[in-house]
Amino acid sequence: MEYSHTSVLLAEVIDGLAPKAGGIYCDGTLGGGGHAGAICERIGETGLLLGIDRDGEAISAAKERLESKKCKQVFRRANFEDIKTVLAEAGISGLDGALLDLGVSSRQLDEAARGFSYKRDGPLDMRMDGGMASAGLSAEEVVNEYSEQRLSHIIREYGEERWAKRIASFIAEERKRGRITRTGELTEIIKRAIPAAARREGPHPAKRTFQAIRIEVNDELGALERGVWEFINVLKSGGRLAVITFHSLEDRLVKETFRKRENPCECPKDVPVCICGKVADAKRVVKKPILPGEEEIELNPRARSAKLRIIEKTR
Repeated sequence: MEYSHTSVLLAEVIDGLAPKAGGIYCDGTLGGGGHAGAICERIGETGLLLGIDRDGEAISAAKERLESKKCKQVFRRANFEDIKTVLAEAGISGLDGALLDLGVSSRQLDEAARGFSYKRDGPLDMRMDGGMASAGLSAEEVVNEYSEQRLSHIIREYGEERWAKRIASFIAEERKRGRITRTGELTEIIKRAIPAAARREGPHPAKRTFQAIRIEVNDELGALERGVWEFINVLKSGGRLAVITFHSLEDRLVKETFRKRENPCECPKDVPVCICGKVADAKRVVKKPILPGEEEIELNPRARSAKLRIIEKTR
């Protein structure tokens, strides 16, 4: 299957980052390389693009896609939260700009063998790196070894699923009869757990639960919080970080992290003068998130929930 991921909010990202010729930029979620290619065109032959992804197949696809681009290119297979280590190993002292696009690629979602799909049967995996370099749990282990209560909490909190308790109960009952190892099995269990009337409207009944398990398997929210903070740390003064999120949990986390950098003071509200000594080192470029237009949503329905936030390092 061809590695594909339609670049969401591409023009808005480029406008927001405003890549300059000769600059050093990082795409921390390289995917198919669409955003990275547009950045390369702006920074030219003297510019450097650092591409990071946990998925080795994504890096291979991006290398091929970006082969004709004129900018200098460095690729690393890593988690974007480790940006400080990646920069040190590459001999890069700081970034003029960076992008984190948190959307899961069409290939990862649609290829049955990766275990992300609730529409195609495959092994319950869901590890972003394909399990090749990860010591973390797979989706199979989460589904079969977490307590019913913990499963219910994850599905409710990460999937924002109203039927979380019922779904967890059905999973716990089913695994008594044998280990659940396939995405198809899990999808059918979820369908049985959700009342028929609730299945008739809205997204696929398994979508929210699969999202929740994927987030847990890859520690996506923890990595995002740590990663956004570290990316701001490694920006040069005037450098910008653009982050595209696809659900409310991610967006709230990014918004709060940006707020902490823009207003880090922890003094009580009744103290007239700051005494904690924490000084802002960044400012939001736009106060409200940038959303895709109707035309983009029509061409790429997966862009519907996308939100773009941008912050600039000030010192």
